[in-house]
Amino acid sequence: MPNDAETREAGRWNYRPPVPLAQNPLFQWPPKPAAIFRWYAAFWLEVSTTTLCLVFALIAYFLVLPDLAEMQVLAWGWVSQVWLANLIPQVICAGTLHYWLIMRKGQGDKTKYDPRDQARDNGTFTFGNQVHDNMFWHIASGITLWTAAQVLVFWGMANGYAPAMLFPGNPLWFVAFFVLIPIWSSFHFYWIHRALHWPPLYKLAHSLHHRNVNVGPWSGISMHPVEHLLFYTNFLIHFVVPSHPLHVLFHGYVQSTHPVFSHSGFEEIVVNDKRRAKAGVFFHQLHHRYFECNYGTVEMPWDRWFGSYHDGSAQATDDTRARKKQMYT
Repeated sequence: MPNDAETREAGRWNYRPPVPLAQNPLFQWPPKPAAIFRWYAAFWLEVSTTTLCLVFALIAYFLVLPDLAEMQVLAWGWVSQVWLANLIPQVICAGTLHYWLIMRKGQGDKTKYDPRDQARDNGTFTFGNQVHDNMFWHIASGITLWTAAQVLVFWGMANGYAPAMLFPGNPLWFVAFFVLIPIWSSFHFYWIHRALHWPPLYKLAHSLHHRNVNVGPWSGISMHPVEHLLFYTNFLIHFVVPSHPLHVLFHGYVQSTHPVFSHSGFEEIVVNDKRRAKAGVFFHQLHHRYFECNYGTVEMPWDRWFGSYHDGSAQATDDTRARKKQMYT
């Protein structure tokens, strides 16, 4: 039976998944091979944000991206193609989720974490509207600087400054790097995110993203340009590690399209009273509610290793508030 503290904690949410939150079993002892297989199968062998990002990358590579030879010279033509290859999937994903979950309220509040609606007539947000604020920063700054980072890598590959690998020269590494990219992104995100909570950087940049206590699909990469510049420095790995243009496209979608879903504010997509797909990530929703916790992602236990983990319980909320008070006094 839940105690009074857990009852109060659960009462802060419209929907709270079972706690403590599940963690990647790869980093638990003793090893549980079946649990590890199920965890990674959910990412790679089912319809997931990871497989969706791979599909987007394949479509962009074969239908949109020009040859490396054309990218030796910076030109608006091919740069705009890359920008559109990033814009269109974002609009499809964020727009569809926003329409179903928020505008149409297609599943009501089923699996919705926060009971509140998106803010309107609120001076905290650009244009006084949370959705318009999020769309502006998501597109004008986010997609533009995401594209700029990829363009830099493509130009570097085309001119020999970044080590390009063409399949099937090394098929094992070609496949393995798709698995490693989300791990690298998780590592990079954790430390950049912690840095963004340093008070001067938080006030300058990260506070814009944290306007969204109650997040929505367009909140995903709604950030200040300074934060986007830091966020997309993870593309610099392609100047060190041999990669293929398809890896660069996949990396971008993992970095930018996955947050559309993880910030959706709903645990799952429900259609005709059936749960159809995984959507939000309560782990990160806790960060937006309590701030000084869960800086990383569920794929890697950085927060557990470095003392900033919130497992969804009342005790974790008390611990986070005590740590936050210590940090700011």
